[in-house]
Amino acid sequence: MAFLRKVARNPRSAPAVAAARPRASTNPNPTPIVICDEPTSAYYDDLVNAAGRHGDFATVRNLLNKRVRDGCFNTGDTFKFLTHTETSLSALHDLLRALSRLDRGFPGKSAFDALIARLCRLGRLEDALRAVETMASAGFGLNAVTFHPILNLLTRRGDFEEARRVVGLMRDHGVPLDLTAHNHFLTAHCFRGDLASAARAMEEIEREGLGADTRTYDALVLGACRAGKVGAAVGLLGRREEEGVSPLYSTHVHAIKAMVTRGGGEQAAELVRVYGGRDRALDRENYGVVASELIRMKTVGEAKRVVEEMAEKGLIMGEKLREFYRSNSSATN
Repeated sequence: MAFLRKVARNPRSAPAVAAARPRASTNPNPTPIVICDEPTSAYYDDLVNAAGRHGDFATVRNLLNKRVRDGCFNTGDTFKFLTHTETSLSALHDLLRALSRLDRGFPGKSAFDALIARLCRLGRLEDALRAVETMASAGFGLNAVTFHPILNLLTRRGDFEEARRVVGLMRDHGVPLDLTAHNHFLTAHCFRGDLASAARAMEEIEREGLGADTRTYDALVLGACRAGKVGAAVGLLGRREEEGVSPLYSTHVHAIKAMVTRGGGEQAAELVRVYGGRDRALDRENYGVVASELIRMKTVGEAKRVVEEMAEKGLIMGEKLREFYRSNSSATN
C-alpha cells in the first residue's frame, strides 16, 4: 500500500503505477490512504485507477467510499483502468465483489452506475448486465439511470430486440422507463429516418405522460430531416419554442443542413435570422453552420451576406469563414 501513499501526494505518478502487474488484493483492511487536504474528483480518479491497475480492489473500495464523503463524485474516468485487454477485464469479478461491499446508498449506487457506463463505452454489454445483476443482488437501488448506458449502446447499434429484452429486465426489477430511456429508442429510429417506429415511440412517451425535453425535440427534428420532411422539421422548431423547451445546438443544425442540401439556402439563412438575437452562443453556431453549408454548396452570394452579418454582429468566425470573409466581403475590398 506504500505506493498509494506516494500517489496520494503526487497524483501525476499514477501512470507509473499502471505498469505494475495486476493482482487482486483480498485484504479486507488495507492500510489507510493519505489524501490531500483539498481533493478533487480527478484526484480521486487517479487514485482509483492506480489501485485498479495494481489489482488492489480493497483500496478501490475504500477510495470509492471516501470520495463521496469528501464530495468528490464519480466521473466517466473513475474506472478507466478497465480497458479492452483481457488482463483488465479478467479482474472484473474481483472488482464486482469489492463494489458489493461498498457503503449503502449513494456511494454504492453511484459506483455501480459509473462502472456500467464504463463497460458500455467499451462495448461490453454482457459484462454491463452482469454488473446490473450484482448490483441488484447486493441490494443497491436500481433505477432508470442504471440502464441508460445499456439502452444507449443497444439502440445506437440498432439492436432493438435486445434493447426490448433489457426493458423487460428493468420491469422485472420494478424499474420503469423514464423520458431519457424512451429518447434513446426515439433517437435511434429518427436517425434511421424510420418515422413509423418513431411515431410508435412517441405514442409510448405520450401514453405515459412524460412530455418532451430538448433531446425529444432534437430527435424529432432529425427524423423529419432524414425523411426529407424539412417543413415538418421547421414546424417542430416552432412547437418546441411555444412549449418553452430549450434547444440543443444540434437541433437547429439538423434543419439548416437539410434545407441547404435541398436547395433552400436562402430559407435556411432566414431561419437563422428568425431565431437570432436571443442566445449569442446559439447565433454563433447557427450563423457559422449556415455559412459553411452555403459555401459547401457553392451558394456564394448568400454565403457572403451571412458572413457579413456575422461580422456586423461581432460573431466569432472559424478560420475558414474568416478567410472566406476576407476574400469575398465587399467590406474588405
